[in-house]
Amino acid sequence: MARISDLLQRGPTFSFEFFPPRTDEEKDRLSQTIQDLEPLHPSFVSVTYRGGRSSRERTTAVVTDIIRSRAITAMPHLVCVAHSRGELEEIVGGFIEAGVENLLALGGDPVAEEGPGELKHAAELVELARALGGSSIGVAAHPAGHPRSPDRESDRRHLAAKLALADFGITQFFFHVEDYLRLREELADLGLSKPVIPGIMPILSLASVKRMSELAGYQVPADVVDRLGPLEDDPQEFRRVGIELAGELCRQLLEAGAPGLHFYTLNFSKATLEIYRSLELRAQWGGPRAGRAEHGRQGGHPPSERETIA
Repeated sequence: MARISDLLQRGPTFSFEFFPPRTDEEKDRLSQTIQDLEPLHPSFVSVTYRGGRSSRERTTAVVTDIIRSRAITAMPHLVCVAHSRGELEEIVGGFIEAGVENLLALGGDPVAEEGPGELKHAAELVELARALGGSSIGVAAHPAGHPRSPDRESDRRHLAAKLALADFGITQFFFHVEDYLRLREELADLGLSKPVIPGIMPILSLASVKRMSELAGYQVPADVVDRLGPLEDDPQEFRRVGIELAGELCRQLLEAGAPGLHFYTLNFSKATLEIYRSLELRAQWGGPRAGRAEHGRQGGHPPSERETIA
């Protein structure tokens, strides 16, 4: 399995996020989505984690299945909430023993049916994973600031401290390239130059993306709402414009030197495939990514904030 930190040093990465299925129907859909996207030779995929034993088991099952059955680098999410330090040591140690070299360390949101957890912040989880031998560790970044941060300035200080311990970051989704450029500039002002991969969420349902944005403490920009709102009664045109907006954002990010693109697929493949083809990424990036060579809301239930990098 390739280390994401190594892949980022070689050039732009192209990756997907999945969430663990809860039902047999969702399991079949995820399997088909992975099958549809595997020919794109993603640099890596990530698998979300809500917190608590049942979510942990589902995430672990998806990651281990991908590693065993497909030539894809898979990175599990792990959160501080609902776990003691001992449990986290067991989980991280189990992943490392299984050959998982990449981990996305997150603070996480409270889980109603579980305790608050012994570690309070993702930085502590990064330190724990590093002490256990973790060699490629990512963290989350919020272009608009974390919803629990009192202001953007303090958010950037905490993010910079977290990134200093980790190897790379992945952002929550956003809709304007200026949000990413401002984040990168503010981190640079704090002395941080580690790669931060922008997260991309194609808007296929305005109500759904508004709901997820609010959970993440981020409002969908007014100009995006103005563009898509009048099209809600025309699903085909709404979808076309939503994918067009995402594709344009991707182009702007690549032109600005972003280290890659990370797509929140919601366990569907079609929108990501359309954006990939519109960007002609295979031609631009020279075919299959190194990770493959070396190691060989449309429907359903959208993930809550607890099941994203937020």
